Amino acid sequence: MVISQDNWLKCCKTGGKRKPCHQKQKYELGCHVCSTKTGPLRIHTVCMRGGSKKYCVLRLDMGNFSWGLECCTHKTRITDVIYSASNNELVHTKILVKNCIVLTGSTPYHYAVPLSKKGVTLTPEGEEMLNKKQSKKVQKKYDGRKKNATISSLLEEQFQQGKILVCIAPRPGQCGRADSYILEGEELEVYLRKIKAQKGK
Repeated sequence: MVISQDNWLKCCKTGGKRKPCHQKQKYELGCHVCSTKTGPLRIHTVCMRGGSKKYCVLRLDMGNFSWGLECCTHKTRITDVIYSASNNELVHTKILVKNCIVLTGSTPYHYAVPLSKKGVTLTPEGEEMLNKKQSKKVQKKYDGRKKNATISSLLEEQFQQGKILVCIAPRPGQCGRADSYILEGEELEVYLRKIKAQKGK
C-alpha cells in the first residue's frame, strides 16, 4: 500500500470518510518509515522532488552531543535507547527517533573539576591532558570556571558510572544525523522519574 499524506485521504471532523475525487498523484506520495536502529552506519540516499536529496539512515551508532553547561560538543558512541515518549516498543527494538533518550559514554567530556568513573584512577595520558601547560588566556578562562564549578549530584552520579543520558534533537531518519544534548537540571529529573515509572510497570 502506498503511503500518502494528503488531506482528502483523511477523515472529516465528524469522523466520516471522504469520497476519493481522483487517484493518488506522484506529488502526494509519502515515504516509508526507515526505523533507524543502533548499529554500524548505513545510509540510503533518497532522491526527492526538485532534485533535492534526503539521507535515510537505517543504522546509526555515533552522534555529536553538546553539553550546555560547559559549552562543548564531542562525538560519542550511542550505546542504548532508554526512553521514548511516543511508544515503548521503540525502546525494545532500539529505534532512534526525535526526542528519544539514549545512553552514551562520558569519556570525551572534561569539566573544570575532574570527573571520572567511580573507583577508577586517571591514566598518565589523562593526567597529562588535565595538567598540561596552557596559555595565559586559556588558564584564566579555566580558573574563572573553577570558581563557580557546581554540578548537580544526578549528573555527577552518571559521570561516575561512565554513562550519560542525552536527548536526540533532530530526526535521524530524515537528516542522517543524531545530534543531541546532555540532560541536566529539571529536565534530567523529569526523565529519570519517567524512566523509573516505566521500569516499574
